[in-house]
Amino acid sequence: MAADASSPAGPNLSTDAARQPQKLPSGVVLGKDGKPCRTCSSGAAFAAFASQAKSTLKSGAFPGALVGAAVSSSSLPPPAYTPPADCPPDVAVLGRSTWTLLHSIAATYPTTPSQQEQKELKTFMGLFSRLYPCWVCAEDFQGYMAKEQIRVGSRDEFGKWLCEAHNAVNVKVGKKTFDCARWEERWRTGWKDGRCD
Repeated sequence: MAADASSPAGPNLSTDAARQPQKLPSGVVLGKDGKPCRTCSSGAAFAAFASQAKSTLKSGAFPGALVGAAVSSSSLPPPAYTPPADCPPDVAVLGRSTWTLLHSIAATYPTTPSQQEQKELKTFMGLFSRLYPCWVCAEDFQGYMAKEQIRVGSRDEFGKWLCEAHNAVNVKVGKKTFDCARWEERWRTGWKDGRCD
């Protein structure tokens, strides 16, 4: 009688495939659970991962083989990708939405906040930095907040602190920085040329 593929006498192809981790597409970030993190990865990278996972499933390889290697299988940057609006956000969509929310909070924060309002904003920002869906981003923001203490004494103070935090992220991801002297024009009053009216 032939040895069963899953018995000790015969090879287990699924287990063997799982032991040999495959390279993940460029830009895929693993979550703390070791699985690809959709909200931590670019949409293009996650789509490439999903496509790779589908082909691996079709070929009969164990799907877990895709998890466990954070090294890129390609040195080419992923193509531009925007997930459909009714799909979970990727790291870029989540980031843009987050900055819009935070800057809007700064724009409506009181010019002279009470002690209670200052305490609430500090509490919110602390909780926000721990609950943010992209764990890598969350830890990075927590580090920024530990180094650059949040300033909540006034609308202008918080708005500029937030702009500086946003600029620190922009530098890390290779984007241009914003002139923080113009944060209110961008997020509260609208541009002086009237295009927001």
